[in-house]
Amino acid sequence: MSKGNLFVISGPSGAGKTSLGLKLVNEEASLHFSVSYTTRRPRRVETHGVEYFFVSEDDFKGMVSRGDFLEHALVHGNYYGTSHNHVLSALDSGDDVLLDIDVQGALQIMELRQIPDAVTVFVLPPSRQVLEQRLKKRGLDDVGAIEARLRRAEEEIALFGRYQYVIINDDFKRASLELRSIIQSARASMRSRSAEAEQVLKTFKEIE
Repeated sequence: MSKGNLFVISGPSGAGKTSLGLKLVNEEASLHFSVSYTTRRPRRVETHGVEYFFVSEDDFKGMVSRGDFLEHALVHGNYYGTSHNHVLSALDSGDDVLLDIDVQGALQIMELRQIPDAVTVFVLPPSRQVLEQRLKKRGLDDVGAIEARLRRAEEEIALFGRYQYVIINDDFKRASLELRSIIQSARASMRSRSAEAEQVLKTFKEIE
């Protein structure tokens, strides 16, 4: 059995990466969303174990010390991390996994020898102005927090060249189709299909 594909999607707050990722996961039964751990408080409609696993800072740091995370980062004053065992066991089982993570975490994933062929996607807003409008429309942050997110967005966007793919989310439907095409392309790659192709070849040799 071939290993599953790991897809890493990043982008600044408000770029739409989470909405794009969840839409695809809901439509693709064979694509699994990796639920991250975080120390931030749940928002109004968030549920423990669905959007995130919400844990205390002490618990999170304990997990770090035990090596439980594939990647972890401090973002906007809160910690976020991805379960090491969950992701690797899913990939070993042949499942495809989608990570919606911060740029810091994505850069850590890129350095992992355990997953040298992770597919990385950066989601961009069409402009700073549009990103600011989206952040204000969400109604989750005050003016100071929005400014902080915009400053961080500039730092994150400067690293887009480290990723394999870039999606500019100026039209959600088109951006969603682009993300789907990236997923489909990776699934048809030599790494993903070589074992199946060998089985096809074997059927011809059996006749000989």
